[in-house]
Amino acid sequence: MPDQPADNPYCDIAPGHPLHGPYHDRQYGFPVTDDAALLERLALEINQAGLSWQTILQKKDGFHAAFQAFDPGTVAAYGQTDFDRLMADPRIIRNRLKINAVIKNAGRLLEIRDSHGGFDAWLKAHHPLTKDQWVKLFKANFAFTGGEIVGEFLISIGYLPGAHRRSCPVYAQIAKLNPPWMA
Repeated sequence: MPDQPADNPYCDIAPGHPLHGPYHDRQYGFPVTDDAALLERLALEINQAGLSWQTILQKKDGFHAAFQAFDPGTVAAYGQTDFDRLMADPRIIRNRLKINAVIKNAGRLLEIRDSHGGFDAWLKAHHPLTKDQWVKLFKANFAFTGGEIVGEFLISIGYLPGAHRRSCPVYAQIAKLNPPWMA
């Protein structure tokens, strides 16, 4: 099992915070297998680029509503009318490149469903990889996926270590779920 970082400031600042606390305690680092939930997490990481995570957490519910619960088939079918609707929606980050990336990535998830049965199965088929290998794979398959986005996405869904330090109570909860990085 890889060693956790000795210092994880998120485990210090997040607990008790109205936005970071619930995300830290119930989502960050927990294994995720559902395609819609994986697309949502990837979309949030893409939209966080250049912004604070708090901004994304403030808009998380708005993203969920605006992108119709991130159903990959629904999002992949978005046309110009949906794009225009999203660009006008103040509940989300209104960035053309990021919105286009989410739509394109939803289409890619449909292809992955055909080839692997789902996004989680695709991830498992490539696990384990180093972060650099994951970044290369994501860049070849998805839009708007650089090193920070891919790394945080994979940490957030349990494919790379680093979400919580060992002394964090959430670490023990996640360990019981045997996330892929611990295997």
